[in-house]
Amino acid sequence: MSRRRAEYSLAGFVSLATFAVYLRSLGNGFVAWDDNVYVYDNSFIRSLSPEFFKKIFFSFPEGNWHPLTWMSHALDYAVWGLNPLGHHLTNVVLHSANTFLVVLLAMRLVSTAAEFSGERARRALLIAGGVTGLLFGLHPVHVESVAWVSERKDLLCGFFFLLSILGYLSYRAHSLHKSYALSLVFFGLALLSKPMAVTLPVVLLILDWYPLQRIRSFSTFRNACADKLPFLALSLVSSAATLMAQRAAGAIARPEILPLATRVLVAFKSLIAYLGKLLMPVNLLPYYSYPKDVSLLSLKYLFPVLAVAAITIGGIAEARRRPALISAWAYYVITLVPVLGIIQVGTQAMADRYTYLPSLGPFLLAGIASARGMDFAGRTGKGKYLKAGLAGFGLMVFGALACMTFLQIGIWKDSVGLWTYVIDKDPGGSAYPYNNRGELYFARGRFDRSLADFDKAIEIAPSTAAFYNNRGIVYSGMGLREQAMADYDKAVSLSPDYAAAYYNRGILFLRTGRPGRALEDFGRTIALNPSDAKAYNNRGIARDITGSPDRAIEDFDRAIGLDPGHASSYFNRGKSYLKTGNREPALSDFRKACSLGDEEGCRALRADGGAGGERPDE
Repeated sequence: MSRRRAEYSLAGFVSLATFAVYLRSLGNGFVAWDDNVYVYDNSFIRSLSPEFFKKIFFSFPEGNWHPLTWMSHALDYAVWGLNPLGHHLTNVVLHSANTFLVVLLAMRLVSTAAEFSGERARRALLIAGGVTGLLFGLHPVHVESVAWVSERKDLLCGFFFLLSILGYLSYRAHSLHKSYALSLVFFGLALLSKPMAVTLPVVLLILDWYPLQRIRSFSTFRNACADKLPFLALSLVSSAATLMAQRAAGAIARPEILPLATRVLVAFKSLIAYLGKLLMPVNLLPYYSYPKDVSLLSLKYLFPVLAVAAITIGGIAEARRRPALISAWAYYVITLVPVLGIIQVGTQAMADRYTYLPSLGPFLLAGIASARGMDFAGRTGKGKYLKAGLAGFGLMVFGALACMTFLQIGIWKDSVGLWTYVIDKDPGGSAYPYNNRGELYFARGRFDRSLADFDKAIEIAPSTAAFYNNRGIVYSGMGLREQAMADYDKAVSLSPDYAAAYYNRGILFLRTGRPGRALEDFGRTIALNPSDAKAYNNRGIARDITGSPDRAIEDFDRAIGLDPGHASSYFNRGKSYLKTGNREPALSDFRKACSLGDEEGCRALRADGGAGGERPDE
């Protein structure tokens, strides 16, 4: 068998093994953690229209800018609808394809390093590539990226990131400008999938140093930087778009909340913690709460700083004899930099999904070590037994990883199970798992369980406005209006710019016969969120009740302009038209509401406009 055929056959085998292990995820559903906003409650992915492409390229849906990821979800919806099996299948196929590319990339890098010769080189390539690929494909730390539909962005980004590196290696090996152009195009596609790819220009410089050995002086470094300038330009554009998106969504933590010193110490701890999870993948959690009482005087923060320093200094000291060590370590650190929390986004300290691409560094070192071990065994007197022992150990490791991955996939089967798992593993760590499970219980009508979870969330984080707002919704659903009002008031006092609390309090004012107060709250909601169609609809109702049907019609017009399929706005506008003596447009609105499936609109139409009253949105 030719060398090229053997390499592709090995990559195909490892990819198929990965696919087989992840078949379990096809039985999972969506989870109410981003899957709702990315897929099943997301109306804008349901049409590949010009408006869709305009939105994904020129705005920041859900506080992100990754147009290719949105296109992927839209294509899945076009093929599968809301059947989760199809969406999971796409993730599994992408991860399997990435595993295929990892095997090829590992063999290209080992071949370029030329650490083995003759027949030994061929065996070493296959061993290093196979071990690296199996670790990447089967390691349970990657389950989050694959079994969670919303993490499609990891998989797409990884696919094009790997293709870009392979293209660059081809360019360096054969001086083909076409390969350079393809590498640049693939990099652009990786950035359009997830901005974490911004580190690729630095990664290519690391490869230029080793194994390509292009950088040996300042002059060669300058030359190596020159052909990275187009890559750097794309990185800067993507970084700017990402910061704009995160700021627009309010996802970046303010410095006074998380001081720089705290973020740096947590970053050092995460660097070592990720290595620990790659080495021993136990207690993997979908959500790692942000630590409290962060201090360099604590051993759990001092040790990571010393460990990072020791690894870095040791790698530099061994750079001449073992350049692969410092090259892999530099790759690992650099690719993690965007997600280490120096610019803190969200509420987590770390996440398994962040290791998807960075894990390649440690995994490749493991592949090279395995190849060297088998090579050493083959050159000893009892090589046959040593090789059999090493092969048996490898099979045990990969079998254990496959079993752990299979079990980890089950954690992502459904939403309540996901958050219950997190709470059971870290009961007092963070309030957000309780809040998220409380929302799920409320949606299922289990108000008592929901209330208990929101109580616990507030106990852990008593200054978070969203938790009071959510508990207020539960109290309102239980008919406990005084308690609900107290919680909405508390939410507003904690966060005066929190639109949802004003909105929900406005609904409660309508229900309790205080339309004037409702009018004020819906006005504040609209001032904070001018694109909220439901807020306009509800303010229209409040204006109609307080004797201003003409102004109410203006609000219903605005609501319909923002959401033309909003049936209750047509119905409510029809009632206001009747009050102003405009019977024909009223009947037209009732007709439209009826056509959109609104029963009240149909009844009003049959009664010639004489039935029902305005209906607020919840």
